[in-house]
Amino acid sequence: MADGHQDREEPRDREEPRGAVGGQDVVDDPIMEQGAVVLRGYVIERINTQDPARHVSSEDLGGDPGEQQDPKIKEVVEQLLKIAADINRNAELQRLINQVQGPCAEEIFMGVARSIFADGINWGRVVALFHLAYKLIYKALTTNCLDNIKMVINWVLRVVRERLYMWLVQQGGWEGVISTFSRWRTVAVAASLVLIASFVYYRKTR
Repeated sequence: MADGHQDREEPRDREEPRGAVGGQDVVDDPIMEQGAVVLRGYVIERINTQDPARHVSSEDLGGDPGEQQDPKIKEVVEQLLKIAADINRNAELQRLINQVQGPCAEEIFMGVARSIFADGINWGRVVALFHLAYKLIYKALTTNCLDNIKMVINWVLRVVRERLYMWLVQQGGWEGVISTFSRWRTVAVAASLVLIASFVYYRKTR
C-alpha cells in the first residue's frame, strides 16, 4: 500500500501506529499493516463464534471493506483461532481478563503484554495478546463504548511495533504461523499459563 513517502518516513518511528482509525492502516509496512488486518479478522471470527447474532464487520473495527477476503489473511486468522481454542477454554484466564476495565485498562493491558513477552516470543503468546484484545473489544461493543475499540487496537499495534516486530520479520511475517501450525496445541496450553502468570505477576507488582 505504498503512498510515495517510503523514503521520507519510517513507520516504526511514529508515536502511534495507525490501523484503527477510519480504515487507514500503517502505510508501507506490511508487518504493521497486516497485523491490524489479522487482528480485526481474529476479533470478527471470535465474535461470530461467541455471539452469532452480533454482526461485526472490518469497518466496525476501523478497517476497510473486503480486507478479510485475502486468502493469506484468512489462513493466518484460521491458524491463530485454532491456537486460541484452548486459551478460550481456560476459566481462570477468562476471569482475569474480565477484570481488565475502567481507567486503568491501558496500564493493565500494557503491563500484562510486557509480562507475556518478557522471556520469549512464540505464536501462542501472540495469540494470548490477541485474545486479551478481543475480550476488551467485545466488551466495548456490548457496552456501546465504541471509542475503546480504536484504543485497544492501537495498544496491540504498539506492542507489535515495540516488542514483536523483529521477531515477526524473522518468522517471515504473519504467514509464519502457517508453517508452525503442527505445534499449535502445545503452544496454546503454554500460552494460557503464561498469560495467567502475567496477570498474577502484574497485580503483585503494581
